[in-house]
Amino acid sequence: MEKSRSFSNQRLRVIVANGLIMAVYIALSIVVSPFASGAIQFRISEGLNHLVVFNRKLMWGVVGGVVVYNLFFGLGVIDALFGGAGSFLALGATALIYHKVPNVFMRLAFNTIVFSASMFLVAWMLNMVLGLPFWLTFGTTALSELIIMTLTAPLMYIVNKAVGFDKRL
Repeated sequence: MEKSRSFSNQRLRVIVANGLIMAVYIALSIVVSPFASGAIQFRISEGLNHLVVFNRKLMWGVVGGVVVYNLFFGLGVIDALFGGAGSFLALGATALIYHKVPNVFMRLAFNTIVFSASMFLVAWMLNMVLGLPFWLTFGTTALSELIIMTLTAPLMYIVNKAVGFDKRL
């Protein structure tokens, strides 16, 4: 009985943590909303993508935040689908290497590169919906993602040291 209760409490903590991450993602995106969508996307909330580097269980809050923000503040359903799919694939790739790459700095670098490359989905969607040129849009979205992810990686490392995402859930 005690083991079941402990498992239930842990699941509840993970659900609450993901809900909070989703809310923080949306709030941070709204704060920078003039720069959060389009061919150049400086979403500071994308720094939360690094949470999966420390704990794979936290990917759902980030994916949920992307989907909800894009649905209500982006280009609607298609943006939610493409943005959610891109985040799911990139976070999933980082989650898959979690145990294979024990060095946290290598995982942060991998995550940054994968997310920057995943912007091809956003560029494809912007090309289809808004008629933006694919390669130029891919270049600008990938570069803006690379900048945000690179700048936030050390910050998320420091936050993890203080909060312990890798130990608490």
